[in-house]
Amino acid sequence: MQLETDFGNADLIHAMQTLDMAGPFRAVSPWELEDERGVRRINATCYSALPFGERHPELMEFVREYFEHNRSKGLPQQSVSPWRAALQHNLITLLARFSPSHADSEILLSNSGAEAVEAAIKFVRGGRPNARYLVNFTAAYHGLTWMALSLTPNHDYQDIFKPLLPDVVTVPFGRIEAVRETIGGLGPKNVAAVIVEPIQGEAGSSFRRLDFFAHSVSCVANTAFLVVADEIQTGLGRTGHWFESIAQGLEPDIITLAKPLGGGLVPIGATIARRGLWKRTLGGLSCGRNTSTFGGNSLATAVALRSLEILLKHDLPARSAKLGERGLARLRTIQVRYPDLLKEARGAGMLFALQFRPVIPPEQFRSHADLVRQVTGVLGLHILHEAGVVANLALTGKGTVRLTPPLNMPDSLFDEMLDRVERAASLSPAAWRMLVHTKLHTLVGLAALAVQT
Repeated sequence: MQLETDFGNADLIHAMQTLDMAGPFRAVSPWELEDERGVRRINATCYSALPFGERHPELMEFVREYFEHNRSKGLPQQSVSPWRAALQHNLITLLARFSPSHADSEILLSNSGAEAVEAAIKFVRGGRPNARYLVNFTAAYHGLTWMALSLTPNHDYQDIFKPLLPDVVTVPFGRIEAVRETIGGLGPKNVAAVIVEPIQGEAGSSFRRLDFFAHSVSCVANTAFLVVADEIQTGLGRTGHWFESIAQGLEPDIITLAKPLGGGLVPIGATIARRGLWKRTLGGLSCGRNTSTFGGNSLATAVALRSLEILLKHDLPARSAKLGERGLARLRTIQVRYPDLLKEARGAGMLFALQFRPVIPPEQFRSHADLVRQVTGVLGLHILHEAGVVANLALTGKGTVRLTPPLNMPDSLFDEMLDRVERAASLSPAAWRMLVHTKLHTLVGLAALAVQT
């Protein structure tokens, strides 16, 4: 730990130490972590990037066999790769089951979700070079590299790095009339693309499922601009669907995938674009306009291929839908039982969110309302950790904590996770009680960190 504080992100480590959440942890099963004191917790974290938990046996055995028997080139940027080809074929075949118009689409592989979004914007610019504007949504999160950050309207992330990509127009999420008015005002021919998350994960699983997206289809049907679906958190089964945007009625021109594709073992991103966009952007001798040393490497694509096979073999999207329905019903029951602690429980498949009541009445700290929400979320994360559940903060939906358990978590452990959430609520039945049940040195440490912000 000292090495990390000396040479890494020391403030992050100090913050986690303050909350007694810094670890290190070791995986004692794919779904449980153990700290240095031997305390076990259920792992519902990693922002949807652990579809099978840590060190899933099927995937680990595959990796061992890969290293023992594979003789294909590791970094095949300018040569054929059987692993890359198989992954691209299987992803397009899967997508075409739900969206036949994508049967001849093509895939650009990269190393992360943010890279996948960057590539998506390049396809947009290549496909509509004379259109200026990109339309995004409030509370969106598309990554923190330059173009992706430009589409992530959060002052905490953006301001220090400005100027960012120009001509990005942000519209309230879920308000179709605002989309129509904005595009009408800009002129449809001037809009290059609308980029949207079907469910806003970092905003705390915020979504307008049928109403917003059904109307979005009618809004974009007769226009020339492109639709980019950011499925980095929602795609490949997390929400109970293979592709959440398509399940909600969209026919996106470009789809970005990442987190679950790596099986929790390797970094990989994928940008799926219609063939016409690909040819206009990377066709002919321009095929090297967007290359990556490690993008599409053999290890990452082999693991992603096997991850896709595991998702299919066990029909994990269907399992996510089934457990998600049960889990959300239980979380809503807990919310009703403890309304002074929890404002709302939301979910889609195994993407859950708990929105906490502010620990201090907002009217008492109007000038610091955002800080109060942030502290509320941190304390919510802390009480769940103390109850034995490792969860995620919602990065843009302050005051909200998310649960993203592995899609293959055993039923008994899934139910135990929900029992522990209720146990945490019972110990702090009102939001202000989280302050009472947090150790004084922890509160002092949080206050010190807040002063530095």
